[in-house]
Amino acid sequence: MTHPPTNTAPPPAVPPHPTSPPPPTPTPPRRTALAEGADRLRHAATTEPGRLRIIGAVLALLVVTFGAVTALQTTNRATAADDVLNRSQPLSSDAADIYRSLADANTMATSGYLAGLQETTATRERYESDIRTAAAKLVTAAANSAPGSPSAATITRLNELLPRYKGLVEAARANNRQGFPVGGAYLRTANDTMQNEMLPAAEDLYQKENQRLSADYADATPYPWAAIALGVVALAALARAQRRNYLRTNRVLNHGLVAATAATTVVLLWLVIGHSVARAGLNGSYTHGVRSLSVLHDARIASLKARSNENLTLVSRGAETKTLKNNTVMDAYDWAYDQELDRLAKALAHADRLADDTAGRKPVQVANESMKVWKSRHELARRANDSGDYQKARDRVIGTTAEDQSTGECFDNVDTSLASALTHETNEFRQAARAGLAAMTGLPAGSAVLAVLGAAGAVLGIGRRLSEYR
Repeated sequence: MTHPPTNTAPPPAVPPHPTSPPPPTPTPPRRTALAEGADRLRHAATTEPGRLRIIGAVLALLVVTFGAVTALQTTNRATAADDVLNRSQPLSSDAADIYRSLADANTMATSGYLAGLQETTATRERYESDIRTAAAKLVTAAANSAPGSPSAATITRLNELLPRYKGLVEAARANNRQGFPVGGAYLRTANDTMQNEMLPAAEDLYQKENQRLSADYADATPYPWAAIALGVVALAALARAQRRNYLRTNRVLNHGLVAATAATTVVLLWLVIGHSVARAGLNGSYTHGVRSLSVLHDARIASLKARSNENLTLVSRGAETKTLKNNTVMDAYDWAYDQELDRLAKALAHADRLADDTAGRKPVQVANESMKVWKSRHELARRANDSGDYQKARDRVIGTTAEDQSTGECFDNVDTSLASALTHETNEFRQAARAGLAAMTGLPAGSAVLAVLGAAGAVLGIGRRLSEYR
C-alpha cells in the first residue's frame, strides 16, 4: 500500500479577481444665471414679501413707462403744432405772396404799357415793389428748403426766370416810349414767360408748401392713444394693488399708492383734456384760417390774372385769338379774362361761406360788389374796342382822370378788399393756432415729473408694507 508523501506543499492560492472602481457620480450641469434668477423669483413669489416686491416693481415700471410715452408723444405733437404756427403756414403764405407778387407785377407791367408816356409813378413803383417782394420771398423760401429737394429746384428756376422777365418788360417799356410797335411783342413774350413758366412754377411751390402744412397738421392733431392706453392700464394696476392691500390688511388707504394713483390720474387727465383743447384749437385754425386763406389767395390770383388779361386784350389788338367749340373766334386774352372772372366769382362765393364772423365776411362782400361793377364796366370797354374806338376802350380800362369810371378802379377795390380779408383770416389762424399750442405747454415736462413722483410713491407704499415683515 502506498501512502502520499507527508511533506507535499499545499496548492498555490488562486489570486483574487480585481474589482472595478465604483462609477463616478455625475456632475449636475452648470445652471445659467437666468435660470437661477427664475428659481429665486419663483421662490420669492411664494412668500408675501416677495409678492410685494414684484408688485412694487411692476407698478413703478408701469407709471414710469406711462410718463415716458406721454412725454414723447406730446413733445412730438407740440413740435408739429409749433411748426404749423411758426414755420409751415408762414412759408405757405410766403409761397402765395410769391405767386401774388409775380402776378401783380405782370398786371402793373401791362397797365404801365397801356398808359405809355402817361404811366404814373404809383404804377411803376408798385411794379418794382412786386419784383423786390418776389425776390425777397424766394430768398426766404430757399433758406427753408432742403438742398436737392423739388422745392429747391423750383426756387432755382424762378430765380433764373425773374431777371429774364424783367429784361423783357424793360425792353417793351423802352420801345413803347419811343413809339415802336415791337414793344407789344416784347410785352407779350414777357407775359407768356410769366403765364406759362413763372406762375406755374410759383403755383407748384405753393402746393408743395401746402402739403408740408397739411403734414404738420397730421402730426399735431391725432390723439396719443398709446399714452392714454398706458395711463388706463397703470391706473387699473394701482387700483388692483390697493384693493389687494385692503383685503389682506383691512387698511383702507396706503399713502404711497394713493399718491401714485393721484399723480397718474393728473397726468392722464392733463393729457386727455390738454390734447383735446389743443386739437380743437388747431382744427379751428385750419377750418377758419387755412381754408379761408387758401380760397382768398385763389380769389386774389384770379383777379390779378383777369386784370392782366384785360390789359393784354388792348395790347395785342387781336394778335392772339382762340377758336371756341362753336367755331367762334375770340381774342385769346379777352376769353382768358372771362375765365378768370368766373373763377373769381366762385372763389368769393366760397370765401363768403367760410367766413365765420362779420369782420371776415364784410371785405369779401365788398370785393364781390366791386367785381360786379368791374364786369359791367368791362363790357363797355369791350364794346368800344370791338367798334374800333381803341382810345375810349383804353380810357375805360386804365382811366386818364380821377373822374373816369375805369375797370382799374374796380380791380384796385377788389384787391384792397381781398388784402383786408387775408389780414383778418391770418389773425384768426394765428390766434387759434396759438391757443392750440398753449394747451400743450408744459405737458411733456410735467408728465415726466409727475410720473417719477408717482413711481416713487408706489415704491414707498409697497416699502411700508414690507417693513411690517422685518
